[in-house]
Amino acid sequence: MKYEALAKSIIENVGGTENINNLTHCVTRLRFKLKDESIANTDVLKKMDGIVTVIKSGGQYQVVIGNHVPDVYQEVMAVGNLNTLDESDSQNSEKTSIFNRFIDLISGIFAPTLGTLAATGMIKGFNALFVAFGWLTVESGTYQILNAVGDSLFYFFPIFLALTASKKLNVNQFTAMAIGASLVYPTLTGITAGEPLYTLFAGTLIESQVFIEFLGIPVILMTYSSSVIPIILSIILASKVEKGLKKIIPDVVKTFLVPFFTLLVVVPLTFIIIGPIATWAGSLVGAGTLAVYNLSPVVAGLIIGGFWQIFVMFGLHWGLIPVALNNLAVYGSDPVVAMSFAASFAQTGAIIAVMMKTKEKKVKSLSIPSIISGIFGVTEPAIYGISLPLKKPFIMSCIAGAIGGAAIGLIDAKIYMVGGLGVFGITNFLNPAGGNSSSVLGVIAIIIGSTILGFVLTYLAGFGKLYEDDAIVAETTTDGVIESGNEVYIGKDVIESPLKGSILPLFDVRDEAFSSGAMGKGLAIEPTDGKLVSPVNGVITMLFPTSHAIGITSDEGTEILIHIGMDTVQLDGEGFVPHVKQGDQVTKGQLLIEFDIEKIRDAGYSVITPIVITNSQNYLDVITTEKTSIASKEQLMTIVI
Repeated sequence: MKYEALAKSIIENVGGTENINNLTHCVTRLRFKLKDESIANTDVLKKMDGIVTVIKSGGQYQVVIGNHVPDVYQEVMAVGNLNTLDESDSQNSEKTSIFNRFIDLISGIFAPTLGTLAATGMIKGFNALFVAFGWLTVESGTYQILNAVGDSLFYFFPIFLALTASKKLNVNQFTAMAIGASLVYPTLTGITAGEPLYTLFAGTLIESQVFIEFLGIPVILMTYSSSVIPIILSIILASKVEKGLKKIIPDVVKTFLVPFFTLLVVVPLTFIIIGPIATWAGSLVGAGTLAVYNLSPVVAGLIIGGFWQIFVMFGLHWGLIPVALNNLAVYGSDPVVAMSFAASFAQTGAIIAVMMKTKEKKVKSLSIPSIISGIFGVTEPAIYGISLPLKKPFIMSCIAGAIGGAAIGLIDAKIYMVGGLGVFGITNFLNPAGGNSSSVLGVIAIIIGSTILGFVLTYLAGFGKLYEDDAIVAETTTDGVIESGNEVYIGKDVIESPLKGSILPLFDVRDEAFSSGAMGKGLAIEPTDGKLVSPVNGVITMLFPTSHAIGITSDEGTEILIHIGMDTVQLDGEGFVPHVKQGDQVTKGQLLIEFDIEKIRDAGYSVITPIVITNSQNYLDVITTEKTSIASKEQLMTIVI
């Protein structure tokens, strides 16, 4: 329930549940399909805590959240009761262009699979790495099982795509999966080992051998494992057939007769017509992309590497993802997406330069999580939070990404699987078949070079202030007073010190739950005065019966836990006098608890008091004071959006 308030605000500002046709999510953003985008409060959403930005592209209304988007998505679905949405809305489709409808369809089909597709690809990549290092042999049971896990999703890709396509096109999910399973049915794939009945289209580019017939009609058996285009076209056909059948079949027998006739119509048509034509089309698409690539891999790398981040921003990369997957299925490798690999590292290098050169404390604090995300291939926090608003760092990262893409094209590096992002994506360049993978070292050198180039270009180009116009311009003086100055310091919530005493980092606390950061970010105070006051305006959400621990939620939603001393629960309330009760509204500086420091110490317990933000994962950062001692009511922490 920690994202319930955010979920409610998002639903309200996209125009309410009645304005939502469809909702999916990818790595960092919620992807709405709205009936009317004009009634959404875009400016309000952009300024909302917990939202990075909003983008309207490809017929989708995209709310960029960050790495925790799956949790927010689940909350939005639950709060809005959106699980019964009809994803096929003809009226809305008519309002968008064919291109936008194509991007929306492709992203809706592929986006749900990417996390697991990346995971299985990583397993396959690491398995190939283990063989290359001599740690495993291809004959070993360990290799065989890991290879089965790594191959599973992509081999049976038609079944998985059937599921996601059925949700997008409003087809019965199990009917769709049965169509996908038919395409990879083992008995049919083994028939081609025998003698053909005859040959069709002899002497042409599509010459094919016929091994079986269906009702006297020749069936050209293709290999549909790992294929992409045939199953998508089949589910599009199934959506039309199923919709028509629902209109003419009586309700009393719809449950089984609709899927019965849908399967009898769609599966044979797929094997006889759709499958062969789609497979030939896929081969032509693959040959076409490789022909363009072979004209000049360097130029192709410059374009894809330089514009990849822009493609991602507007969702246009979904037009290239199916091409890459098709190339993997047809040729076993793909150079197209490979040339985008350096872009995220170039962006990360640019943010490192920003962090090192800027004098803005807020920007420095934003840079750290953005750099970490960038290393693992997720660049939206860096793009929308820092580089794009500053302009020059984004431009420099695109230049560095273009040069990195050209270098990847120059060494003819290809990916052999869809695996992890960022550093985990290095294994994508390993050939699991044991072929030439020498380009891996070159790719590693290129991404290091792209990071350095992004850093150098950004550092030399310089940039302005990020929050100069609309930020609170302030700096903290030595006595803790906030005054106007030259430092930009923006906080969602300023937490005052609830105690007077010496400040310690959390890792010095002799309790692993606090020192490990598992309870949240924060610090500790060794008090010199036995009065605990409220650090915020808010409500008491928890008061332990022994009064040694108290929880407060500020009016801005920050959840604070204050634990007086270590193991002081053993005192059973002796030495603690509460002045509030659970549920009370409190104001900054209000006395909450009095405690007897000497009595606690005489009993053999430490009075070191952790103060942690238990929902710190909801925020970009928690900035703690640099002081070593503090008085109550002085600024202690700032919650950064």
